[in-house]
Amino acid sequence: MTQQDTLLQDNRPKNYIGSALLFVGIFSSVTLASILILAARLFSFQWAYKVSTIWCWSVMAMSKLFCGLSYQVEGLENIKGISAAIILSNHQSAWETLALRYLLPMQVVLLKRSLTWFPLWGWALLSLKPIDIDRKKQRSAMRTLLDKGAQSLKDNLWVLIFPEGTRTAAGEVREFSAGGAMLAQKTGYPVIPVAHNAGNFWPRYSFLKYPGVIKVKIGTAIETQGRKAAEINAEAKAWITQAVHDMNKS
Repeated sequence: MTQQDTLLQDNRPKNYIGSALLFVGIFSSVTLASILILAARLFSFQWAYKVSTIWCWSVMAMSKLFCGLSYQVEGLENIKGISAAIILSNHQSAWETLALRYLLPMQVVLLKRSLTWFPLWGWALLSLKPIDIDRKKQRSAMRTLLDKGAQSLKDNLWVLIFPEGTRTAAGEVREFSAGGAMLAQKTGYPVIPVAHNAGNFWPRYSFLKYPGVIKVKIGTAIETQGRKAAEINAEAKAWITQAVHDMNKS
């Protein structure tokens, strides 16, 4: 692991116990949640989505109870009155994949197709209308993103994309793929940049979770009408990079 991954060297027994309890809590509840999501999907997407957000909330609650890990959100006022948008967020852990579903408006997420193949929870994930792509087939993946993303936005579903493509070390922001910005260029929907420092407390590839407060910052909408994808991408990445730097500096 990089130096950033090991910023928190708090290996006290309570952190092992708390992390173990969280692990058990997540993996025991996800099976029940998946069954309920699939059952609710028989009635409507909205009901299935509600069940998924309740489960995401439960993980946040377990994180606080077992690990002393909470969060604070800045900038929620920046998304008021927006019917649909493209969310571009940095990616450091599994935390934000759950938290952003709970914190932000009803959304679909761009993800790799293989995640939907797992029994129960993968099937439940598939029932929530993800934009599932085969990353090995780049042209096909881009077409799927543009087509399904545009339709989702028309249906007033926000589109969540982690443009780095993989989890990064805490404090690091990698190059952004062009997919989210291309979708914005094609559709004209605004981009909402989101930054967080979850990796400081829920590090990638780490069993241990650490107590503290994860900061989430939501930026003002980036207008995309008549702009090129490269310009949109550069503005979003610059804002997220600066926000991550500020959070790690404070």
